[in-house]
Amino acid sequence: MEIVFSICLGISLAAACGFRVFVPLLVMSIAARTGHLALGHGFEWIGSVPALVAFAVATGVELIAYFVPWLDNLLDTVATPAAVIAGVVVMASCVSGTSPLLRWTVAIVAGGGAAGIVQGMTVVARGASTVTTGGLGNPVVSTVEAGGSVLVSVLAIAVPVLAGIAVIVLLVLAVRKIWRKLSPSPQASGAGRVG
Repeated sequence: MEIVFSICLGISLAAACGFRVFVPLLVMSIAARTGHLALGHGFEWIGSVPALVAFAVATGVELIAYFVPWLDNLLDTVATPAAVIAGVVVMASCVSGTSPLLRWTVAIVAGGGAAGIVQGMTVVARGASTVTTGGLGNPVVSTVEAGGSVLVSVLAIAVPVLAGIAVIVLLVLAVRKIWRKLSPSPQASGAGRVG
């Protein structure tokens, strides 16, 4: 049961990294320092004072930078690989008591995948906002993303199984929607047929 708990915690925090890279790491650092989160072996540094200060500063800079319309799209270029890496790290830090092979496989596939899917959705949302509003709607998108990151991170620490199930359901729905958009429609594939 502990492995299920760890995976739910990790996948929720990894998904939150897709919204904002440093918010989940800051929440994890605070939770570890207050005794609400036990970090896996080798990841105790996340709860250290220097890490807490670094995550707090990085979170502040990241949150502010996403409110600058032209800078937010540029940041997505850097944030996409950074979110995947952060997703892998937070997942690996949550999954303990397993073999290193299982830990890192789950971290890369589930953690990196969850962060990548959520980050991809935010890139699409910001791109649509930029095209439709000329960038004027991007601060609203940024506010929703930041709020989502905080909410998912806090829920992951408070009720990891519920948060994990909710994130998994949302990820499945997102992948299904993306799959439908990318697959050719039956009408398009049969349009060229005669009689």
